[in-house]
Amino acid sequence: MNRAFLTKLHLALAAFMFPAVLMFLVTGALYTWGNKGEWHEESAVVELSQPLADQSEGDITSLAVQQLVERDLPIPSGALTVETGEGASLTWNGARSEIELKSAENPLAAQATIREASFHRWLVQLHKAKGSTFFKVYATALAVVLFLLVASGLVMGMQSKPMRRLTLTSGAVGVLAFGGFVALG
Repeated sequence: MNRAFLTKLHLALAAFMFPAVLMFLVTGALYTWGNKGEWHEESAVVELSQPLADQSEGDITSLAVQQLVERDLPIPSGALTVETGEGASLTWNGARSEIELKSAENPLAAQATIREASFHRWLVQLHKAKGSTFFKVYATALAVVLFLLVASGLVMGMQSKPMRRLTLTSGAVGVLAFGGFVALG
């Protein structure tokens, strides 16, 4: 490949993906040390016209959406699990909000637990693939771009005679370091 083209591609991809790289670096580093951001949690008793156990999956989901809308919270972007019948419940995870609904002792009530993510927790949730499909595609593109950045850097290092030895030595030390850190993991 042409070195000038590789250099321009390397620069353009790095500049374009810099915000995403920064987000993943910061949230990953903080998460490693236990800083995951905060959830602002609220519990509520929801009055029902009929027992949760007698409601359909669609009705239970509508009830959850209503609770989120009343609090001006976004609909969760992640997995939705609804169980109907006896022990009916709903769990809906997302990046910015989450909700759980469970049957209460009173059959005409449900217990709702609603969580809103702090800004940092929202970014952590995106890092953990709890975002929309659009963000997941963006994150996958980031993974491809990071590979291309490393690959184009290696190719440029190998193309330059004065940099070839440094590239090979650094690569060998990197493989050994990776193996060591994994073994110590």
